[in-house]
Amino acid sequence: MTAARERELREAGLDPEQVRLIIDGALAEDLGPDLRDVTSVATIPVTQTGTADVVARADGVVAGLAVAAAVFELTAQLTGTGRTVEVSMVARDGARVARGAVLATVTGPTRTLLTAERTALNLLCRMSGVATHTRAWADALAGSKAMVLDTRKTTPGLRALEKYAVRAGGGTNKRMGLHDVAMIKDNHKYAAGGVAAAYRRVREAFPDVPVQVEVDTLAEAVEAVEAGATFLLLDNMSPALLAEVVAVVGDRAELEATGGLTLADAAEVGATGVDFLSVGALTHSSPILDIALDLRTE
Repeated sequence: MTAARERELREAGLDPEQVRLIIDGALAEDLGPDLRDVTSVATIPVTQTGTADVVARADGVVAGLAVAAAVFELTAQLTGTGRTVEVSMVARDGARVARGAVLATVTGPTRTLLTAERTALNLLCRMSGVATHTRAWADALAGSKAMVLDTRKTTPGLRALEKYAVRAGGGTNKRMGLHDVAMIKDNHKYAAGGVAAAYRRVREAFPDVPVQVEVDTLAEAVEAVEAGATFLLLDNMSPALLAEVVAVVGDRAELEATGGLTLADAAEVGATGVDFLSVGALTHSSPILDIALDLRTE
């Protein structure tokens, strides 16, 4: 991976070393212990150079171009051809693209291009699918103050990439994991003996960690705010009840609608005055955006 690519990833909020580990693992699945693509080695002279276009096969929002570029660069290093690849970006992450649009062009050893193809596309298609789905939610919430949030319902090992894709699609990230934000959900409340008790215990144990509290009723929302909570998850509430909580709680806490939300209802929920809608489907159910690699050999 080039130094310029590492800078690009950092500017996107991604850790280059984490991206490298993800790519290394994905390439290992394809190349096996001998690090080889038997088809490309058998059919393509080692000296052959090619140019390939990364092309959208459907309309959508692109995300992950720098990650895909890093796959080609790392594949060139890993396969030991002694030759590099050059990636020229045509589109940018977060952009709406049309079917047939060229997103990037890659030039280098043909063997490298075809060896890297599937891993690069697997990541790019996945990230672009998340970004495309997120943009649909962001568009549905236009005109309200509400923003769409992701959750921890991510593909194991790909959380950083999928959460980046949410940002590229116009959404925002919730907590990265169990370590950076305390989220008091129903099971925690039951185990601790109630909303106030659970909140107090978290505050005593981790005074500097942000705390979010899931509530199911208006009474619980009031109890949580009075205990000191400044971020509430309003779980499976109707739009009418959401609006009532907004009116009662006011600006004492940020409010997130969660549970059972659908794109068809997004505008109605956003109009209640909540600050966020959390949607696990952004990462657990987004279809890929179909993207292909079209080779032009020299």
